[in-house]
Amino acid sequence: MELAQVRLLVADFPSCYRFYRDVLGLKPQFDAEDGPYAKFTPDGGTAGIALQDRTQMTKVLGELAAEPTGYRSLVALRVDDLDRYCEEIIARGAVLVHGPAPMTDRMRVAHLVDPAGNLVELQEWLVLRG
Repeated sequence: MELAQVRLLVADFPSCYRFYRDVLGLKPQFDAEDGPYAKFTPDGGTAGIALQDRTQMTKVLGELAAEPTGYRSLVALRVDDLDRYCEEIIARGAVLVHGPAPMTDRMRVAHLVDPAGNLVELQEWLVLRG
């Protein structure tokens, strides 16, 4: 078994698409700003983050019609230089809700929220497990 993607259900597809493409700097597999689906695969991996229009999935699974409240999920992305990456995404419009700060003695993190309310954790690994 191989993880293909984590799919986030979003109500405002265009704003989420622009957030992952323009703010976080992830490259979409194809241009789909209006949805209903897009996948972003970070460099060096095969799994990715996908966005799915919530209304479209509601047609398949009716119980999705009610919008959840609070953070919906947490997407963790590893970066090589957390401070530099945070400076870059802040310049592109990101608003950090936490950090950069130590999480453990092995990792520093920063958190931000995408337009759909999903929490994004940026991780810089200081010591790799070995």
